[in-house]
Amino acid sequence: MPDNFFIEVNCQQKNHEGERICGDVFLSERVVAENRTIAVLSDGMGHGVKANVLATLTAKMALSFTKEHKEINRIAEIIMKTLPVCSVRKMSYSTFTIIDIEHNGVTRILEYDNPECFIMRGKKRFEPAWQCVVLQNDVNAGKELRYCEFIPEKEDRIIAWSDGITQSGMGSDSHPFGLGLDDAQDFVLQQIRNQAKVSARKLSTKLVNMAYRNDDFHPKDDISAVTIYFRKPRKLLLCTGPPFDQENDKVLAQKFKEFKGKKIISGATTGDIISRELGVEIEDIFEFNDPNLPPISLMEGVDLVTEGILTLGKVNEMLSAYPEISPSGKGPADQIVNLILESDEINFIVGTGINVAHQDPSLPIELEIRRTVVKRMAQILHDKFLKEVNLTFL
Repeated sequence: MPDNFFIEVNCQQKNHEGERICGDVFLSERVVAENRTIAVLSDGMGHGVKANVLATLTAKMALSFTKEHKEINRIAEIIMKTLPVCSVRKMSYSTFTIIDIEHNGVTRILEYDNPECFIMRGKKRFEPAWQCVVLQNDVNAGKELRYCEFIPEKEDRIIAWSDGITQSGMGSDSHPFGLGLDDAQDFVLQQIRNQAKVSARKLSTKLVNMAYRNDDFHPKDDISAVTIYFRKPRKLLLCTGPPFDQENDKVLAQKFKEFKGKKIISGATTGDIISRELGVEIEDIFEFNDPNLPPISLMEGVDLVTEGILTLGKVNEMLSAYPEISPSGKGPADQIVNLILESDEINFIVGTGINVAHQDPSLPIELEIRRTVVKRMAQILHDKFLKEVNLTFL
């Protein structure tokens, strides 16, 4: 990843009313060996389980074939030939948008029947040279796809969406024919003009909530919004655990002091070390916002100070289950998750000093040693959230 460039990828969704599973499917992956990021949004016919099966099959094929550098018309033909035929409608159907980003080069977008991607350069619309790709094989002859490629710049955004956004509000007084692509794009323009640095997560959330309101909070279709934001990386440092060698206490404190970005201390001993070495007092707060976790503390120059292993264990659980479990309160774990999701580069400094209490076999199995918990969190952040993750052990 270039030092001055980060690619934030986020998708937010709401299911069709009454459905427990979304008929839209979003997949993304960083291909580290090739310095690429690939994102796919697919909308299966209808809603619920059948739609989800079609969309999942489509998205997985699209992701796999794109990784293999197959030609765009070949990708489309294979997907359309492979999809199972719906027993009711006697046809196979699933839309897709494929976004293939070379971190130091070209971004390519291939679309089939999803609403047209919206690309912004700063606060203005950006129009790449879209091409029409017409399939030639017997089964899908005449079907049209859209394709473009361009070299992205910092502060560019790509917004992809399912028709749950553009058709939201259909039949209502305000949008009798649905919101429409133009109004959806105007909504994005207004949000970015109001808040130029709005994150991909927040912009996707605003889009989904807008469509949800248009449908009077009873979605008539699955709603999906994907935002990809090319921006200067937002950095976060999380320090947890005392160093193995006490002589490294000064090293820990100095690294913490010099870091440019958001800062979290997780662990009472870690907080005491940094407080002592930097000469900054810790103020304890006795407000329990999460009944299962100790309260936070305050320290000048630190964004958040929490207890250690229990809090990090819950953070792991929340990240693993996201978005089914989203940070909704002011508890310590909720605050850490929010800081992580709003950051791009997550740096961990992990002390490897052993806390004997955490080795007691009578304690719950979730109370694992700090190193294991942090490694699991780092893996989730890299694989699921496409974060840049750095681990330092002291």
